[in-house]
This record gives sequence, structure tokens and C-alpha cells, in this order.
Amino acid sequence: MLSDVMNYFNLRNEFDQAGYYDTENHRYLSQEMTAAIKKGRIIALTGIVGCGKTKLLQQWRRALKQENAVMVARSLAVDKTRVNLAVLMRAIAYALATDDKAVNLPKQPEDREHRVIELIAKHKKPTVLFCDDAHDLHASTLAGLKRLTEIVRDEGEMLSIVLAGHPKLKNDLRRPTLEEIGARTEIFTLEGIQGQSREYLVWLLAQCTAGQVKSETIITDEALDVLTERLVTPLQLGHYLTRALEEAFQIGQKPVTAEIVNSVLAIRLNDPEPHLIRHGYPVRSLAQLINVKPTEIRAFLGGQLPPGRSQELKDQLLKDGVPL
Repeated sequence: MLSDVMNYFNLRNEFDQAGYYDTENHRYLSQEMTAAIKKGRIIALTGIVGCGKTKLLQQWRRALKQENAVMVARSLAVDKTRVNLAVLMRAIAYALATDDKAVNLPKQPEDREHRVIELIAKHKKPTVLFCDDAHDLHASTLAGLKRLTEIVRDEGEMLSIVLAGHPKLKNDLRRPTLEEIGARTEIFTLEGIQGQSREYLVWLLAQCTAGQVKSETIITDEALDVLTERLVTPLQLGHYLTRALEEAFQIGQKPVTAEIVNSVLAIRLNDPEPHLIRHGYPVRSLAQLINVKPTEIRAFLGGQLPPGRSQELKDQLLKDGVPL
């Protein structure tokens, strides 16, 4: 956000610096997932794009480190399509190693596994590995992680895996073809700020004005209504509130009105394609899922297929758990 806009509305911080918004759902998930990692489990945390998974995981990792009851490892690899078991085991080594030699895991699988177990045993605490964007991990990598937790347990130690990703991850883990991993995974769904969008916006404005400015001097109740009716996630609310403030500044309007909010909201915000992308299903993934060409999926989403063929694709996608 431009500094002139922030000054105009008396904002001290940008919205992405507001901090952590806690809900009953957040607290419940943190409590249940903490209990699960102390048992050496595989955990999946799923939620749509922008619902707050990253912030919840940041807060949770911070709490675990302060508690100091488990060793926390995290995969920082950016391209998840290239992440395999070796990369994730190296992430564990980075977190547990006390010198450079320990980080350099042996290349041979048998030696590598023994070294990872030695590192876990050295700290005499359960270890948890966090892996974000896990919906992009290959099935063989998931199977390897499952096997790794088992051999660590067989050696008298404890390793848990936290997989975070889009709802596609939950659907994939529940497929019969991934039963070996899915049946051993505790799956949690982050509802985000569902039902609390207005409270979230009021909190957001209070955080970013240090409580010195009343929200009604920044945005009208009618404008808040439009935002909470059309938008779902913290990411969306912060993004479009920023755009509305910028538009209001350009025309010298304060507070922001419903008309201004409507003018900045994307026309196709909730069309089928963006809706599916938020759940982890871009066109290419949908095409691969039901073995059709991407062009046919685009035609389906655009309502350009004959009714019979459109219904056939819809039935196939619904059968595979795609949230149409």
C-alpha cells in the first residue's frame, strides 16, 4: 500500500503485518495437532488458498519451539514438484545438526536413514517435520515419509510429519490408491474466519491503526457488508480492502463507500475456474485427474460443451471429490 494512502486513512501498518487472528477453530486445531505430533503421527492440515494456513503454522511452530518439547524441522524447498524423500530428510538434518558434517547426509539410502535416526536420537525428543504446499508432493514421496516414520519408531524414536496444502491434498489422501498413507494420516481442515469476516475486518483495522481510529471513519458499514458477503478468506479481505482504500484516496473520498468496494471487486471473482484453483485444482490437474485434454476442461468451465458431455465431465469430477 502506498504511504500516502496509509497516511490518508491514519494506518500505521499494512494489513499483512497485522499479526495473528485467533479463532476457536485455530485453537482447537493447534491443540489437536500438538497432541498428534507427540504420538509420532502423519498430520495433514488443509484449507483453501488464503484461509490462513501459513499464519497458523507459523504461530504453531513458534509455540512448539517455546515449549521445547519437540524438535522442529521445516522444508524450505520452493519447487515442491521437485521435492522428494531425500530433500525432506535433508531438511530434518538441517534442523537437528550441530555441525556442517552432520548436515551432509550420506547418498546411499541405507546409510542416510541410519544417520537421520542418529540425529533424532541425539536430541532425546520427538521430532516433527513441517512440509507446506504438500498437495504437490508425489505419491512415492508420501509413501517414503510414511515408511520413514515407521523405521524411526522401530528404533525407539519418534518422528511426525505435518503436511499442509489445499483441499486437494485431503481428497488425494482419501483415494483408495493412497490408502496406505491416507489411512495412517490424521486430517484437519482449517475453516479460517468462516462466519467471522466482519469481526476480522474490524480487528484488522484496529491492529493497523493501533486502536487510535474508529473503523467507521475508514469504511462504512455498508461497504463492510459488501466485503463480507462477497469474500471468504483473510487474503481476499485484505487484498480488496487495500484496493478500495487506494481507490478512495484517488478520488478524495473518506470513508470508503459500498460503491467504491463494488467498483474494485473482480467481476469473475467466484467463477468456477478461480473457485477450483483455490481448492488446488488448476485446469491441468483437473485434466490429468479424469484423463481428458486441458482444452476440454476449459470449455467445460466456460460452459461451452454440449450439455451431455458437460454432465459427463461434471459427474466424473464430482465422483473424484472435486468441489464444483
